[in-house]
Amino acid sequence: MTVRALYLCEGSSDTGLRFHIEAIAADVGREILVTVPDLNRLPSKPGHSVEDKLRAAQRLSDGERVYDLVVIHRDADRHPADHRRREIAEAVAKVSPGLEHVPVIPVRMLEAWLLLDHAAIREVAGNPHGKVALDLPKATKAESVPNPKDLLKQALATASEEKGRGLKKLQARFCENRARLLQMLDREGPVKRLASWQSFTTDLCETLNRV
Repeated sequence: MTVRALYLCEGSSDTGLRFHIEAIAADVGREILVTVPDLNRLPSKPGHSVEDKLRAAQRLSDGERVYDLVVIHRDADRHPADHRRREIAEAVAKVSPGLEHVPVIPVRMLEAWLLLDHAAIREVAGNPHGKVALDLPKATKAESVPNPKDLLKQALATASEEKGRGLKKLQARFCENRARLLQMLDREGPVKRLASWQSFTTDLCETLNRV
């Protein structure tokens, strides 16, 4: 049976996680169809809360229960991961009671997962053979970085070795480059050492065993 999954993410550059959801499902022998709804198609723009997004996705499907599970990405930001887990569980129970859900809660934000692959950063920056030091944290420290988004922006700039106009063009493509890095994320690489990634993959596999 093909599992029908809804994936709700924080921003458009987070949609690449769907490919990892599909690959993880394949690893445990499950076929999964992941839908990433364009909530902006609705006449009124939905709010940013998990509940708002769930209700918006429900409106797009005409209120019908068409999914077996929902995967919800919510950065921890300055909150404990357990706070976000409760927030997600309560929203699902309120909007779609009984629907299986998988929380995705990077600490502090998803960029922390993208700081660990120096080769990918150099490739996305357009300078794959560069040697300049990127001064990025080890896996054990990545989730302690106060602002991983700023650090990733700086790493891409440093890796590119661009100056002036070339650097400005690179920086203007940050969302696109971030999306590429997420798609390129090596699931068997250093990210496996991060607690938030481990929680996501464990929760996904356990949920797939139930549906």
